[in-house]
Amino acid sequence: MSDKVTKSDAEWRAALTPEQYEVMREKGTEHAFTGQYWNTKTPGTYVCAGCGQPLFDSNTKFDSGTGWPSFYAPIAESNVATESDRAYGMVRTEALCGKCHAHLGHVFDDGPKPTGLRYCMNSASLKLEPKE
Repeated sequence: MSDKVTKSDAEWRAALTPEQYEVMREKGTEHAFTGQYWNTKTPGTYVCAGCGQPLFDSNTKFDSGTGWPSFYAPIAESNVATESDRAYGMVRTEALCGKCHAHLGHVFDDGPKPTGLRYCMNSASLKLEPKE
């Protein structure tokens, strides 16, 4: 039995807000400094807004100055998948939910130690579960 989440387009449209659908299923991007979590300091776990997969711990979040929530490492490598993105004449690394394959954002190699990576995420793809 697979733990992957597979839904029809109609099911995704019913489950997500229009903004979430555009970002997560159509690989859109929210405008910088507009997302719910770009400047959030609340401790907790960021999960996929589509399926609840734990993605990032707030302890790995940092201020990248880009206007998007940024993290230097996922909770587990298998929770965030990556693939090559050659859209718009650029070569980037796309970050996807490892469980439902939702578009989360992109990964860049200009992050802080210890990984040197910057997981630049869209707030629309995330849901913060605060620590109790």
